[in-house]
Amino acid sequence: MPASIDYQHLFRSLPDSFLVMAPDATILDNTDSHVAASLKSREEVLGRTLFEAYPSVDQNQGDVIAASHEHVRQHLEPHTMPLIRYDLEVPAEQGGGFEEMYWQATHYPVLNEQGQLQYIVQRTQNVTEQYRAAQAAALAQAALAESRERTIFMLNNLPVFIWTAQPDGSRDFFNPRWLAFTGLTMDQETGWQWAERLHPDDKDRVLNSWRHSTATGDPYQVEYRLRRHDGQYRWILSRATPRRAAEGHITMWVGGATDINEQRQMVQELLQANEQQAVLSEQAYQMYQKAEGQRETYESLFMQAPAMICILRGPEHRYEFVNPKYQQLFPHRQLVDHTVAEVLPEVKEQGIIDILDKVYQTGETFHGNELKLQLERDASGTLHDSYFNFTYQQFRENGQPAGIMVFAFEVTDFVLARLVLEQLGAAGQADGTAQ
Repeated sequence: MPASIDYQHLFRSLPDSFLVMAPDATILDNTDSHVAASLKSREEVLGRTLFEAYPSVDQNQGDVIAASHEHVRQHLEPHTMPLIRYDLEVPAEQGGGFEEMYWQATHYPVLNEQGQLQYIVQRTQNVTEQYRAAQAAALAQAALAESRERTIFMLNNLPVFIWTAQPDGSRDFFNPRWLAFTGLTMDQETGWQWAERLHPDDKDRVLNSWRHSTATGDPYQVEYRLRRHDGQYRWILSRATPRRAAEGHITMWVGGATDINEQRQMVQELLQANEQQAVLSEQAYQMYQKAEGQRETYESLFMQAPAMICILRGPEHRYEFVNPKYQQLFPHRQLVDHTVAEVLPEVKEQGIIDILDKVYQTGETFHGNELKLQLERDASGTLHDSYFNFTYQQFRENGQPAGIMVFAFEVTDFVLARLVLEQLGAAGQADGTAQ
């Protein structure tokens, strides 16, 4: 005779969490694993219904469990419930309170010889860790998507021509600003087609410089004339820097360009002045070259942009992003996480806050040309006259105003040079009249 098997002991020793109930949900037995997971002793639950022994914190969760039981009773087939949250009460000796937990449960019918429902067996799995991991992954994915969308928005809306290229120099991306300037599509500009828009007198020089950079990895910087959609050639300053892998080889090039046609014209006017003004013209040109030289090459799309860029978040205009070029204006001030009014109190009386409010409220982009501002730039308490060309542009999220993107160039040197030139010109006319 084989030894008899203690089936109750065997059942209670199963490694999974099982609960045996009568068709009316009265608890008849459970495994030791279920006892441990539920934080309630077997004596506390046997003979009570599932809903009495384990009252639901949320009525909706109780309804889900009851619906699963009803499905088993009606169809006599297993039913897996949706994921539910069911917090367990921690015994007082273990600290008390409730522990947030998530569960996946399946109800199985056990039929008698006549095919009638005799028991309902519930198998419960604690999936709290998996659920939290999935939630964390979802949040990380959402943050990544938001970061990507924000990057794409900035890339597409920066008032700078931005492009990227393969390691061999063939270009594979142009932002909307470039395409709007040339009036062509992406497919018409990629590869080496962009070079067809170069001025014939500049083409060989520009291509030789670009091939030299792609062959050596040296930063690329060149000024040339580019044909606009209306046929006019405009001078632009173009820079690019390579992005390298950890091993050191180039994986791509990131480039940017700005329209410097007006600056070039100003320089030409200075250089064409008479001999008496030659010294002044040379100084003005040097100031222009110095100002241009201060623009760092693009090591990334934003942090190394050769312009002052920041993002102001919300109606209070709080600094969310400031690139190094912008921060250099105020080396003694912490900008990020503070509002414009807090960190730049001197601009309140100069109308800047009113302009920001209007752009945020109306969505109408503001362009400032050689706008004069008095700024404290050295922690001395003294306000200095500074001139800027800048753009305030509203950006939106979910159809609502979210903030303002600021893009600016300081043109103080250019303005001061032009004012000196105008004064000399006026003085020359006065001398001619006197003679």
